[in-house]
Amino acid sequence: MENIQRNKKLQLILGLVFGIIFGFLLQKGGVTTYEVIINQLRLVDFTVLKIMLSAVVVTMLSISILFPLKIVKLHPKSGSIRNSIIGGLLFGIGFGTLGYCPGTVAGAVGSGNIDGLIGGVVGIIIGSGIFASFYTKLIKRRIVVIDKYSNHTFFNAMKRHPLFYTVPFALVMIIFMYFLESLGL
Repeated sequence: MENIQRNKKLQLILGLVFGIIFGFLLQKGGVTTYEVIINQLRLVDFTVLKIMLSAVVVTMLSISILFPLKIVKLHPKSGSIRNSIIGGLLFGIGFGTLGYCPGTVAGAVGSGNIDGLIGGVVGIIIGSGIFASFYTKLIKRRIVVIDKYSNHTFFNAMKRHPLFYTVPFALVMIIFMYFLESLGL
């Protein structure tokens, strides 16, 4: 496994392969269409939530198995509550306006949706460029702050095997998804 951690080319290839698989699953799940996303925001169709919770369950359990075996390394990123609020608001505005998030916009483009290409990809590039060009000013004015939640992850702090903690959370999420499905949402 250390070969994967050192081999940047292999990491890129694996990232591409898993990205294609993820995009395929998003498309198959129906979350690459504007109507499904907007209906999620209108709280009448919970397909997006169920797919995202499914991804969280799979990822959480996979990391719980692979982390103690030292097959995966976790790299927490810096952040702050303020940055998260600002970023969340901007993300929400774009998400609600366009009807796509970065993952679903990639799936929409792959499905041939022109609104995903023009509004989504072009919007991401322009928005990233604007943020990058104002980043220094945002830091100087303390609108965006540089700090960290923690240098550690929950997985580092766990006294028992991670599955002891993550399996109950996974079960709660699965029961919740089953409940939504039984309501026809």
